[in-house]
Amino acid sequence: MSIEIDVLNGNESWAMAEPLLDAVWPPDGAEMQRWGHVKWAHADLRVLIEAPEGGLACHTGIYFRTVTWNGRKCQIGGLGAVATRADCRSRGYAGIALQAAIQTLRDHEAVEFALLFCEPHNFAFYQTRGWHPFAGEIHAEQPGQGRIRFELMAPFVFDFSRAPRQGTIDLCGLPW
Repeated sequence: MSIEIDVLNGNESWAMAEPLLDAVWPPDGAEMQRWGHVKWAHADLRVLIEAPEGGLACHTGIYFRTVTWNGRKCQIGGLGAVATRADCRSRGYAGIALQAAIQTLRDHEAVEFALLFCEPHNFAFYQTRGWHPFAGEIHAEQPGQGRIRFELMAPFVFDFSRAPRQGTIDLCGLPW
């Protein structure tokens, strides 16, 4: 079995990713989630995995951002919109996409740590892959609200040259 993995420009690959993301989080259903009103950042890059039987099986967005952690500027990478097509779940695609995204961030030597947000049912998935809960505060921008404390999803970090576990991270922009 051969798995096709691509890491593509975020804007240019949006047309490929959008149908999968809409299938995983239908717009009318996403609005009902506690995070449904959030304005999310657009991915800088996307990990896309094709299913052997055809079609996009899995997606992970990659984000690069200068943030502040306890008032100090840091270059970080973010992962978001990790999504797997319903008929492709439990085949390891999300783990493969996550590995490809981490390797992509690792290749950008300036990235000090990675950050993602997830819901409680995904905690174990990320923790078994080296992600750690971040116990501090996260701040982000939202249109019409300005800078807000972002508490709708739990933050997790992946260590590169830094290993933050607490403090305050200001995303200096939209969440992902």
